Amino acid sequence: MARRSTPTLVPDDFEEHIVDIDVGDEMRTSFLEYAYSVIYSRALPDARDGLKPVQRRILYTMADMGLRPDRGHVKSARVVGEVMGRLHPHGDGAIYDALVRMVQSWSMRLPMVDGHGNFGSPDAGPAAMRYTECRMAPAAMPMTTSIDEDTVDFKPNYDSRELEPTVLPAAIPNLLVNGASGIAVGMATNMAPHNLVEVVQALRHLIKHPGADLDALMRFVPGPDLPTGGKIIGLSGVREAYETGRGTFKMRATARVEAVTPRRKGIVVTELPYGVGPEKVIERIKVLVQGKKLQGISDVKDLTDLEKGLRLVIEVKNGFNPEAILEQLYKLTPMEDSFGINNVALVDGQPRTLGLKQLLEVYLQHRYDVVRRRSTYRRGKAADRLHLVEGLLLAILDIDEVIQLIRSSDNSGEAKERLMSVFDLSDPQATYILDMQLRRLTKFSRLELETEKTELEELIAQLDAILSDEAELRKVVSDELAEVAKAHGTPRRTVLLASAGQPSAAVPLEVADDPCFVLLSSAGLLARTTDAEPPGTGEARTNHDVVVSAVAATARGQVGVLTTAGRLVRLDVLDLPTLPPTANAPHLQGGAPLDSFLALDGGEEALALCRLTEEGPGLALGTRQGVVKRINPELLNRDSWEVVRLTEGDTVVGAVELRDGEEELVFVTSDAQLLHFPASAVRPQGRSGGGIAGIKLGTGAQVVFFGALHPDDRSVVVTVSGSGTALPGTEVGSVKVAPFSEYPGKGRATGGVRCHRFLKGEDRLLLAWAGTGPAWAAADSGAPVDLPAAEGRRDGSGVPPSQPLAAVAGPVRDRVAP
Repeated sequence: MARRSTPTLVPDDFEEHIVDIDVGDEMRTSFLEYAYSVIYSRALPDARDGLKPVQRRILYTMADMGLRPDRGHVKSARVVGEVMGRLHPHGDGAIYDALVRMVQSWSMRLPMVDGHGNFGSPDAGPAAMRYTECRMAPAAMPMTTSIDEDTVDFKPNYDSRELEPTVLPAAIPNLLVNGASGIAVGMATNMAPHNLVEVVQALRHLIKHPGADLDALMRFVPGPDLPTGGKIIGLSGVREAYETGRGTFKMRATARVEAVTPRRKGIVVTELPYGVGPEKVIERIKVLVQGKKLQGISDVKDLTDLEKGLRLVIEVKNGFNPEAILEQLYKLTPMEDSFGINNVALVDGQPRTLGLKQLLEVYLQHRYDVVRRRSTYRRGKAADRLHLVEGLLLAILDIDEVIQLIRSSDNSGEAKERLMSVFDLSDPQATYILDMQLRRLTKFSRLELETEKTELEELIAQLDAILSDEAELRKVVSDELAEVAKAHGTPRRTVLLASAGQPSAAVPLEVADDPCFVLLSSAGLLARTTDAEPPGTGEARTNHDVVVSAVAATARGQVGVLTTAGRLVRLDVLDLPTLPPTANAPHLQGGAPLDSFLALDGGEEALALCRLTEEGPGLALGTRQGVVKRINPELLNRDSWEVVRLTEGDTVVGAVELRDGEEELVFVTSDAQLLHFPASAVRPQGRSGGGIAGIKLGTGAQVVFFGALHPDDRSVVVTVSGSGTALPGTEVGSVKVAPFSEYPGKGRATGGVRCHRFLKGEDRLLLAWAGTGPAWAAADSGAPVDLPAAEGRRDGSGVPPSQPLAAVAGPVRDRVAP
């Protein structure tokens, strides 16, 4: 069956109007219109409030909806719908994306929206707008404050049914603080965030010194302050950007090397470059490891949580240098990235590239205009109210006559005319009195009205001063900036570094078996140095506990740990954290707890370190019950073994590796007796021996110190007395430092000589130490405690220290066996 076609009906008077146009002209015109729309209505921020149109519309709409920080959250979809329906005729996705960015603390240095729900992460997007909620953040309130006081211009919205602000009052320098990024047509902007307090300081300096140069401003704003922290490497690009509006700088993650397991080190990343998420880093590391372009990494874990923040743990295989691997990570992964500054913003409706001073000047000019317009508005309101108050004062003098005049008038028009003629009132004053309800007369009194009149006159005088005096206007702007910085300022997060330090080639990838020294502190911290020489004998002080034992070793070797239980435990040097060179420090500046490397029994403590060698004079140790033992240097193929057979209730109080066997062994007891005798007087025994009598103890006494030294002019004895009934760590007691030459030697197994005279309330020695001076002391907190001069008499009493002593030690170099 054939299909019948329907004829097209054309009117008789229809005439075709075909206009011939040039395709090139049409493309050029359409492209320019499109480019204009993108530049001015989407991509570029205004230099005054630092906001793109969609961001400005979001904040204005939320303020109009009353979504203040003290109100409850509302669904994000409601805000997006209001913005889209009233002001922003684009897709809801674009509006929600802008809203999400204003919530994210890793995107904006000072978030403007307070979000509730899943607003994403650096690696993942947010939940849908129907699931999240939002309200204005505290920092958004200064952005919109006084907007209803004629401080900014308004323009019709897209359908001319409503008005929207062309710019916000912006009491916060948002463009510099939060930065901006956007891609327009033929141009783009990429501005770095900064610290609010620093920017405000620069603005206030510029208010006082309008002619300040860039160097003066950079004293306050030394560089960007990124939301994710991290480090900025190299400041030449930053200065170039501050001068010309364009520049590049490198961002580097904040990472440190620490023991992630008892026997393995790792790299812990706590801050990443701006715009880089942990998933990007993990993915890149896996690709490099699988491609065998990166060695020494055993595992990567993302332990980030809401409580501790970012924590990316990169475990390093034993035998590899974590510092060298960290340098490779900076080079091969997004842990080091570049940021290109391009300060393009709209100034007077035109896109311009601005330097630091220009950005500050544009913002200050905006604030001057806002405060000036606000003052004009407030003055007008105050003048209108003052006019009405003056009318009330005239009328209230004879309020009965006013009421009678109104009641006797035929209509309101006549009443107003009579009021104006009888009381000499103006039209607004008469109208205000007529419109006032009788019940409101009860609250008016002449005294209250005169007080209000005085206050209004003072306010008008203040506002007149602002409007007539440019210096007063600048002062108001400066004070308001200071208040904003105080209310919303936070400490700097990003560290600025002039350079990256030594190149990665200076650190070998694998740890070489170089000579080093292993250190044990009084608080049980272990570490190794990178020096081939032992730490020196200087008197440098640090806030850390003292080093009680040191031993020479190699990076891939082993050392022994002598414990109070009479055991010798092997320890791999490679597992220990590395310290920087400390040539003149007797205190341990770092380290890791000993229990991270060794599993000791309950109540067992580490006393000293020693070499695992069959050469040399061996070890010497003393017990609490006065037993002394020299141990033959013998090496067993075990992880730990006993070096002395202890009787029940006895423990080792001191152990030392002898340097040449010619030392003096020293005992100090709780009843203030000191005995020293040659080490040669003690015959070496095997590891199963129980030792021999070292010192004869008095009734109830016990050994508090055992050690060895080569007597010389620097040798000293430190004794600390106190009460035996006081709680540990609470008794300050008295401390004395005396030359070792004050104490004559006695034979082994004798009682020794008196070394300290107790004061009233003291009955025992709490702590003692003998060795090569000068001596240093530390409290339980690790803080150094000053000791008196080594001028005490052998049997003299001490002086009170500043706080209870926990440990005493001398120069490390003199205690290291060759």
